[in-house]
Formats: sequence, C-alpha cells, structure tokens
Amino acid sequence: MWGGRFAEGPSAIMREINASIPFDKALWRQDIAASKAHVAMLGAQGIVSADDAATITDGLDAVAAEYERDGVPENWDLEDIHMTTESRLAELIGPAAGRLHTARSRNDQVATDFKLWVREAIEQTDAGLAALQHALVTQAGRHADSIMPGFTHLQTAQPVTLGHHLLAYYEMLRRDRSRLADARARMNECPLGSAALAGTGFPIDRDATSEALGFARPTANSLDAVSDRDFALDYLMAASQIALHLSRLAEEFIIWASQPFGFVRMADSLSTGSSIMPQKKNPDAAELVRGHAGRVIGSATALMITMKGLPLAYSKDMQDDKPPVFEAASLLALSIAAMTGMVADSTFKTDRMRQAAELGYATATDLADWLVREADIPFREAHHITGAAVKLAEQKGAALDELSMEELKAIDERIDERVYTALSVEASVAARSSYGGTAPEQVMRQVETARKALGIAEGNDT
Repeated sequence: MWGGRFAEGPSAIMREINASIPFDKALWRQDIAASKAHVAMLGAQGIVSADDAATITDGLDAVAAEYERDGVPENWDLEDIHMTTESRLAELIGPAAGRLHTARSRNDQVATDFKLWVREAIEQTDAGLAALQHALVTQAGRHADSIMPGFTHLQTAQPVTLGHHLLAYYEMLRRDRSRLADARARMNECPLGSAALAGTGFPIDRDATSEALGFARPTANSLDAVSDRDFALDYLMAASQIALHLSRLAEEFIIWASQPFGFVRMADSLSTGSSIMPQKKNPDAAELVRGHAGRVIGSATALMITMKGLPLAYSKDMQDDKPPVFEAASLLALSIAAMTGMVADSTFKTDRMRQAAELGYATATDLADWLVREADIPFREAHHITGAAVKLAEQKGAALDELSMEELKAIDERIDERVYTALSVEASVAARSSYGGTAPEQVMRQVETARKALGIAEGNDT
C-alpha cells in the first residue's frame, strides 16, 4: 500500500504493532454499509460512472456474503478491515475497486464505521435494560405488599416492601436509558465526507450519505469529525453507570442469598456449587456481574487516557479506541442478561423477610412519630423515649409491638393503647403513603406507571 512513498516494507515489529484487523474486523458490516452509501453517492454525483458504481456495489455485496459465510480473513499486511475489504473487492471486480476510495480517507471511514457500531451497541444495551426493567416491574407487582427490612448502613432502618425495593432499581435503569438516549442523539452526525481532515475538493453530497446511513445530519467540522471519539466515551460513561447499578443489584442478591439473611433462593441455572463442599450454592453469576463493573469502568478510563493529550486531527493512538468499547459492550450485555434472569427466576422468601423486619425494630421511627403526633412530645424527647423502648425489647428478645402496656408506660406515662396501631410492620408500611413511598398502594401506582412506560399490557407481565 505504501510502495509509492517507501522503499522498504515495514519490519516485523511494525507490522505487528500496526495491524488492527484482529479486533476491527468486528466492524465489517458497518464498513460494507458505509462503503455502499459512499459509492452510491459518488455515482449519483457523477464522480464515478454508473457502471462502476453498480459493479462496486455488487462486489461489496459479494465480499459481505463471504464474510458472513467464512468470517473475515486476518492478513496483517493489509492492516485493518478497510484495506482488507478493498483488497478483496479488487480481487473480485478488478481496477474499478480503486474508485471506491475517491473523496474519502480511512480517517472519516473509520470514524463513520465506529459510530455506526456504537449506535447499534446503544440500541442493543437499551433493549437489554428494558427487559431487565420488565423483570423488576413484574416482581414488584407480585410483591407490592411483601414486607422486608429497609436498611441504612446495612442496619435495619424502617420496614419497606420488596416491591418498593425492586422499583428503586427500575428507577436507576430508567436514568441509565435516558443517558443512552442522550448519547445516541448527540452522536447522530455522519463523519463520512470529512476525508483525511480538511474535507474534499470533489462535489460530494454529504447529506445523501448521512441520510442513507440513518444519521440526522453530517458533521459540521471535518477536523473535529475525524478526531472525535466523544461518542465512544459517552457510551462508555453510560455503560459504567449501568455497570455500577448492576453491581449494586448483584450485591443485594449475594447478601440476600446468604444463610444469615435467607431472603432469596436463586435459580440453579445462575448458581454454581463447590468442588469440596456439597452443601454450597454459590451466587457466581451475581459475583461476576459485580466483578465486570470494574472492567467496564476500566475500559472507560483506558479510552479517556488514550484521548487526553491528542492534538488535532487523527493520531495512530486512536487505533486503540475500539478494544475497550468492544470489551465493555460484551461484558455489559452478559451482565444485563444475567441480572434479568436472576430477577425473573429467583424465589423470594417473604416470610423470612417479614420476620427480619420485626426482629430489627424497624418500627421504632413509627413509635417516635406517634409520640410526636398523638402525645405532643418534641421529637428529640420522643427519640429518647423510643430508644429506651428498643433497649427493653432487645433485652427481652421481643418485637416492639410485643411489649406490654405496663412496660411501655413504665418508660413514659403518656403512652396509651393507641400506640399499638402504629407498631406493627403492616401499619408502618401502610403509613408511608406519600408519593413515591413504600405503602402498597403507592407501590402499585408506580408499578402501573412503569408498565405503561414499558408498554406492558395489563395482565401480561408474567
């Protein structure tokens, strides 16, 4: 390829460090699509003849068929997917193949291919998140009134419902999907036609190629277009946030599945055993999702560091832009699928959850609130009285609503029989009826809102 300028070919080291075909062959579908859009425009503009344009298009279809059937060959002398495709095209159709690269450069070619790939990755990730949301909403609807302890500092705080807890992750994923939508809208400009860095002197129609490839418009600055990798970073930033949320959900399942908690029985299909301890059922899928978060975040960091000091326009450092994106997308797809199966197929032990909520004195705040509301006691004093009640219940190994009236009055004379209406876990969750609260009626309200947003027909959420 460089014979006109270089007297000698590259050394073995240069050949190896320079070749990107082992990983950028993943772009072959995007490379064929962009090349077909480009040659169609060249033909329409009269830059190449109609016959040559038709021949090139047919040849690209033939190359695509070979790749689909046999895979992309890895000839490191051809460096990348772009030269690999052009070389094979020349073998199939002859000299006309040399006209394909008119009015474009590998710089705008790779930027276009990569954008197309990332755009598809965003759409696939979004679809995966929608499926996970569906699983969360389905389980939330089933468990809108299943009581469990709510935690702060991993200490029992107040009783909540399992449905409320699961919907918290629905909300996280809703924000994640909005980030993906923002990234997709921002990246939807076509670099093709920017050429190496300065545009081209040929009378090309960039609107035509942009429209053919499904972009909203062509990029406005050729220098920026060939050197921009913000779209990849946007995806990786969104992917990192998604991975963090998946990791938090995975951690919940890991804790809940442990014997001291016993809140959930995970499906055998997403668990493993031990080579030496027959009783073990390990939540390995959840642990791997938790671990993958580090690799996804590492991919974002790697690309940021690659791009941080590059002057305009293209530098060869940018050849390293694709591996971290490819790895992150693959890991994320696996993690989303694993968590979707985990949420959908796990069995929640609601009796155990309710028991834990009672034993953790989760209604202590309700007692303090009752003292403020019914006995007109300042909250700080009510907090002190409640602390004394919790201490007594702990000494007796009883729940708060199991303390006798005599015992409660011994702590403070202003407590009367009405207090018991506030001390059960059912009364506690029912009282949290503010918008977005944990009361079953509010949980079902949010479930219905989520079903509508996801397009789930009533009665079709199994």
